[in-house]
Amino acid sequence: MEPVPVEQATEIKTRHEQEWLKRPGVTGVDVGYRMVNGKPTKDVVIRVYVQHASKASGIPAQAEGVPIVVIERRYGLQ
Repeated sequence: MEPVPVEQATEIKTRHEQEWLKRPGVTGVDVGYRMVNGKPTKDVVIRVYVQHASKASGIPAQAEGVPIVVIERRYGLQ
């Protein structure tokens, strides 16, 4: 399967982003490359950031054919 172009993934992210950001614990959404063993692959994914992985329920595995990766990440003031 061919990787989805970044531009297409960005358009799809934009259509769904506000819906995902309304979910409890979701802190951000972006488009990037799937990481495997700390290295980027050629697979373009939508990344949904959550405070706790347990809060990821309800986030779909894909959106319009673009895979979604849920990443647990907490943000704080630096």
